[in-house]
Amino acid sequence: MNITKPLNGLPVIPVPAAAPAASGTPARVSDAPATVSGAAPKEAARTLRFLTALAIVGGVVLAAIGFTGSYSGLVKLGEQHHFGWFAHVFPVGIDAGIVVLLALDLHMIRKRTPWPLVRVIAHFLTVCTIVFNAAAAPGPVRDDIVGAAMHGVLPVLFIAAVEAARRLLIKAARIEAGIESDGVPLHRWVLAPISSWAMFRRMKLYGLTSYTQAVALEQSRVVYGQMLKQQTTKEKRKATPAELLPLTMARFGLSVDEALALPQEAEEAARLRVEQEAQRKADAESRAVQRAKQAEIERLRTEGEIEAARHAVAAQTGVAAAESKASRAEAEALAAARTEAAAKGAAAIESAEEADANKRAAEADRAAAETRRRAAEVNRAAAEAEKAAAEARRIAAEDRKAAAEADRLSETASKDAAEAKRRAAETRAAAAETELRAVEAEDQARLTPKERGARKVARMILATGGRDAEQVELTAIADALGVSVTTASERRREAMELIGGGYQP
Repeated sequence: MNITKPLNGLPVIPVPAAAPAASGTPARVSDAPATVSGAAPKEAARTLRFLTALAIVGGVVLAAIGFTGSYSGLVKLGEQHHFGWFAHVFPVGIDAGIVVLLALDLHMIRKRTPWPLVRVIAHFLTVCTIVFNAAAAPGPVRDDIVGAAMHGVLPVLFIAAVEAARRLLIKAARIEAGIESDGVPLHRWVLAPISSWAMFRRMKLYGLTSYTQAVALEQSRVVYGQMLKQQTTKEKRKATPAELLPLTMARFGLSVDEALALPQEAEEAARLRVEQEAQRKADAESRAVQRAKQAEIERLRTEGEIEAARHAVAAQTGVAAAESKASRAEAEALAAARTEAAAKGAAAIESAEEADANKRAAEADRAAAETRRRAAEVNRAAAEAEKAAAEARRIAAEDRKAAAEADRLSETASKDAAEAKRRAAETRAAAAETELRAVEAEDQARLTPKERGARKVARMILATGGRDAEQVELTAIADALGVSVTTASERRREAMELIGGGYQP
């Protein structure tokens, strides 16, 4: 057996491809090439069909003979014990009960709900029918042992046929379920009872359904222990906990390779947990920034709407005030003109001085013109108020446009954030792929842990640009490698030497 020593110092034990069969018969290897004619499989198939038919027919015949003999013996025994007409039913209940209970046991096994008590009762009825048939022999049993045996052997034929059919069905069910063997064979219990019990315990506790697989695991564990013992004795040292791990985990049903892979799997799981936690924190920060941006946008939009409403209300108030003022001035002017004209007309009539009345009428016209001028000024003020209202509406429209632009910028920022997250995910995936390829290359090169650590730090530095090693802190290196800060400083120096030498992962 070739034993190699990998990078971590653990001996690599080749696991046997297959363990010997339960019967212990060694495989025969022929130097001549095997040639099978087309007639051989057909002949074997015909032989198998013939044996199957013979077993079925013979089993039915034996079961019928045994049932007939058992029936007659139990009827006779029932009549002797005064069963009356029930003496003819009693044998059917006993023998048919055996068949029904065994069939129910098979059905429950197929439904994955086995109940051992069913089979125990069936076996109890089997013992009862044998004892009852032996007791049905004429005369005391101690006086005629041969006669009692002759009566008792007939039910055995029936029970043997039923049990053979049961075992055949159970075997077919096991093959269908992928179970290769029934457990530890009897000869191993006899030859090695202690190790057989340990193997039986592991198979039951950890679901090992193949005896061949259990033997292979046991063989690889023993070989690994012996090789490890020779190696540590030769190197004059004690085995490390990592080297003893396969022997420690053997009672849990793990193979040598699975046990040796546990530390690396634990380290990988821890690294994945750290990465997932960092990703969760980054996502939470991104969501917080997005919420802050959305809140600021909502605040600006609300302030714009409030300002626009304020301008609109002010404009409407100004327009209404100007219109009211103009109407009031025009009414006052018209009333004053009418009053003055009436007074002047009355004075002209009373004084009969038409010229003076005309003069006063002209003055009234001038007053009306002045009133119209003032009304025009009021209208102009109203127009200016309307212009101010239009300006307010324009400002409100600009505010709505600014709010829409803010929404567009928010949507763009969201898209940019999603794109940045996607690129970050792609970068992490590429980094993980690079790390995996580097680890596989290191496994093939069989590097020491020190060399692996230096290359891992080199990849961390290259991930930051590869120009300044100080960008990668010593604490981060120590956490990634599980070493002290002093060792992390040494690994960083070795990593810069590797990068200077042209190292590329």
